[in-house]
Amino acid sequence: MKRRKRQRLLLLLIVGFVAFLFIKSDWMARWMYPIHYQEDIRASAWDYGLDPLLIAAVIRVETNYKTGKESHKGALGLMQIMPDTADWVINKAGFSDVTEDTLRHRADISIQIGSWYLSSLHKQFDGNAVAAVAAYNAGPGNVKKWMENGVWDGAMDTVSNVPFGETRHYVQRVFYYYNKYKDLYPTFG
Repeated sequence: MKRRKRQRLLLLLIVGFVAFLFIKSDWMARWMYPIHYQEDIRASAWDYGLDPLLIAAVIRVETNYKTGKESHKGALGLMQIMPDTADWVINKAGFSDVTEDTLRHRADISIQIGSWYLSSLHKQFDGNAVAAVAAYNAGPGNVKKWMENGVWDGAMDTVSNVPFGETRHYVQRVFYYYNKYKDLYPTFG
């Protein structure tokens, strides 16, 4: 009888300890919500005037930090840039020696191109990060049209008004991770 009680107590202690690790441990949370390519993200954030945690959140949603990805629509790299958009960014920003292959496989290039584009959208929408993230997914023309027609005001608390379900979900996920990252990495940047 005593042996069973000790086994139950030991099991209860182990379960309690594991639960404590999941609930209270920053290292466990950082393990579950990592930020890879931190130096590249910091450099691009600095270069293009963005919050590095926003870049990290976009990457997390787009590819979960896995290089070599290509979406079913043809978007490439960590930040899933469409080839036409990448060509526009490369020409507009004056990047050189960037190919679809480097965009697809080199994290630093993908982060730089994607961050430049996100910064461009951020400026286009007068610093409205929520609208910029929506435009990153749906295209700036769609977001402008929604805002001009009063369909959506560009705010997070009215994101349910975004007519594209994919974009609505995308914005919610990006800002979910952004807020997680703010809590876990307060000095990142």
